[in-house]
Amino acid sequence: MFDLALTGFLAAFLLLGVRRPFLWVLAYLYVDIVSPQRISYGLLTTVPISLITFCLALFGWFFLDKKEGTRLNFRQGLILVLLVYCGLTTTGADFPEFAQYKWSWVWKALVFAMFLPLTLRTRLRLEAAALVMVLSVATIIIGGAIKTLFTGGGYGELHLLVNDNTGLFEGSIISCVAVAIIPLVLWLNRHGTIFPPDAKVKLFTAALVFACLLIPVGTQARTGLVCAVLLAVLMLRSVKNKALYLLLLPLGAILAMPLLPSSFTNRMDTIENHESDESASTRVAVWKWTIGYAADHPLGGGFDSYRSNKITVQTRKADTNAQGNVNSVVVDETEDRARAFHSAYFEMLGEQGWPGLMLWLVLQITGLFQLESVIRRLRRHTDEASRSDAALATALQQAHLCYLAGSLFVGIAYQPFIYMLIGLQIGLVEQVRRRLRPARKVHEPIGGAPATGPAPATA
Repeated sequence: MFDLALTGFLAAFLLLGVRRPFLWVLAYLYVDIVSPQRISYGLLTTVPISLITFCLALFGWFFLDKKEGTRLNFRQGLILVLLVYCGLTTTGADFPEFAQYKWSWVWKALVFAMFLPLTLRTRLRLEAAALVMVLSVATIIIGGAIKTLFTGGGYGELHLLVNDNTGLFEGSIISCVAVAIIPLVLWLNRHGTIFPPDAKVKLFTAALVFACLLIPVGTQARTGLVCAVLLAVLMLRSVKNKALYLLLLPLGAILAMPLLPSSFTNRMDTIENHESDESASTRVAVWKWTIGYAADHPLGGGFDSYRSNKITVQTRKADTNAQGNVNSVVVDETEDRARAFHSAYFEMLGEQGWPGLMLWLVLQITGLFQLESVIRRLRRHTDEASRSDAALATALQQAHLCYLAGSLFVGIAYQPFIYMLIGLQIGLVEQVRRRLRPARKVHEPIGGAPATGPAPATA
């Protein structure tokens, strides 16, 4: 029954796109985020749904959609250069078979990030894309939050829809994304027109924000806590009553502390002392190895180049007596091989070298500056469209900063959902540019009457 409902929903989604081709773009967003082919047990597991919706989205835009006013943004050009560069490093990768597998989905994420802004010609389309992205991620988050409430979760123990520790189903990645979408959820609640903000929408918004905050607790991912703290600071800029916010924020943290499972607080304690935790110590060791690897391979080693690493990890744990005094420090040393980068920054450095890392950083930083430009440009505008666009720019900027903070500790340099966010950013920037573009001036004679007859000949 579940398979029939899932297949029927997707089939209806695609059929509606025959009359409204933009729905195929939304269908691809849903398929790429939720991955219904992975949670299904029947027909969808045998059909390349992702490729089909990807091709339909491209076909619908190329042959059926309007293209007035669309142009390539500077960041789309950066993505294109990054795409070509990643393709070149793949041809000479240290591990060709693994590199080809990763390339098979990375190129699609980059191409769709370039393509998505071209389809976001109207404000309604931009809102629809943001809404589908939020609700698709919510499909994963809500189930995880319910399990956390009933079981308390656990590191590596919270299964989200499927028992699969990859993509958005991996604990640290979904924790980062769950916190990052909170500003978008709040924007849709305040400025949404597809679901106008009534009592039901506000109740769902509050429940979804609560669920997003529960995901870092359930996964016990330190990345989620870092992102949550950063978002709390960033929201100081956008909240209206800053004094009340500063009062309620620590109060909420104090009230929440006794309710958190002890396993969560114990794991968060390792943020301060990473040497007591093997997972954190391994990250540091891999990062040191990557810097040395980049010195020998400045152009990178292609996707999955981490497979050549061999590291030695030391952990130190204090042996305390009953009075809490330290008797001795126990040092354990282990060797490990082929440990992942555990950081988007080092992932780019190890796989694409210094040129790839620079391209990726410029792509991120220029986005923050473009969004800041939109915020400042619309600061004094009082019309609803401008206030909505400014609020969306703020939300996307906060989401992106959360991603950049979370990616310090998770290898999500090519995470498709993040490139969808980048597509939304570019679409917003271009919409604001078109809307505020000054009208062409009509040259008139000195007397003020419009000139008649043919224009004077020029030499």
